[in-house]
Formats: sequence, structure tokens, C-alpha cells
Amino acid sequence: MKTVSLSGSPRENVGKKGTNILRRDGSIPAVVYGGEKQIHFSVLENEAKKLVFTPNVYLIELEIDGKRLKVILQEAQTHPVTDRILHLDFLEISDSKPFKLNLPVRLEGFSKGVRNGGNLSQNFRKLKVMGFLKDMPDAVKIDITPLTIGDKIRVSDLNISGLKFFDPENAVIVGVQMARAVVLEEEEEEEEETTEEVEGTEGASAEEKSTEEPKKDA
Repeated sequence: MKTVSLSGSPRENVGKKGTNILRRDGSIPAVVYGGEKQIHFSVLENEAKKLVFTPNVYLIELEIDGKRLKVILQEAQTHPVTDRILHLDFLEISDSKPFKLNLPVRLEGFSKGVRNGGNLSQNFRKLKVMGFLKDMPDAVKIDITPLTIGDKIRVSDLNISGLKFFDPENAVIVGVQMARAVVLEEEEEEEEETTEEVEGTEGASAEEKSTEEPKKDA
């Protein structure tokens, strides 16, 4: 995993009043759990944005009052209207203990099915996994080059050494569907062929009638 550094300041007042003062001064309240005890601290809002508003995940080397920790961002609470960051939850990790993480899905290559007019449909942007730090990649990389129209990749198709997936095994991560325009064109072609057959049949019947000899009056 990619590593970034982050500095935090210890918090003495963890009440609502202290939280409001922090946000007013451009800082975000945060907490680290998973270690011996929870650690309440704050980080600058501009630094927090670099961790929250990105598709990437990072191993974070956090320094608080001279103490260094390895952490990952577990959850970011944001304002429902303004998207301003309200609170951050970090998980302390170690080399000897597996942990859970939502890894981004990164598609690579250019699908054969898309080249032939199909539409690429991606249902998962992130997947929940568990593994040790040494096995944790930056993203779940999926090569979509071999996919043709109608092909799908499910969670059960993934096999990444050291990782356990928690999403349903039959869940479709990505697939190539037939484009609507292609379907319409095929339907129109079928209708045209049917019309031509009908017209051909009617034309043949009319020709047969015209070649019949008229009956003589008795």
C-alpha cells in the first residue's frame, strides 16, 4: 500500500463545545481505535481532505505528540448538504494482525465486447477485504480485456493471494451488456426481413392469380 504521513494534535476537551471550536479553527476531530486505548486528536481540515476526497486508500503514518502509529482511515462523517468533513475514525494496525478494508476496484485494459458495441457496467467501486498489511494492495485490479458481450466477472472469480473477500460470491462486479442501439438495429433488421418475406409471399400470390385463365361462360 502507498504510505502517507499525517500529523495530529491531542484533544483534551472532547465535548461538543470543544468540537465546534476545532471546526471553527479549521481542524477536524478524530479518533484512533484498535490499540490499547482510544486516542482522541484533531487534524487540519486541508490534510483531512486529501485522505477523504480520493478514490485511493493509504497506509497512514500518524504522529501525535511525538508518538507514531500505523493507521488506516475507516470512516469519514461528512455534512449531508455541504460535504464538509465532520469527524474521522482511524484504525490502528500492525504487521502481525489482519484487518478489514474497503479496497477500490481498478479496471484495466479495453474490453473486446465494448469494441464490438457493448456497454461496460461496473456495479462495485469498492470491495470489502481482509488481510495482513504485507498482502494488502492499493486496489483490486481486474483485467477486462477478454470480456465479450454477455461476459461477467463475479466476486467468486477473484483470486488474490492473502486476501479474503466479504461481498457475496455471486455478486457481479463488472460485465459487458449488449447496447440498446445494437438491440434496436437487430430488431429492425428482423422486422425488415419479415416484411420482405410477407411482401414476397403476397407478390407471388398476386402473380399466380394473374396467370390463371379466365373461366368461359357456359
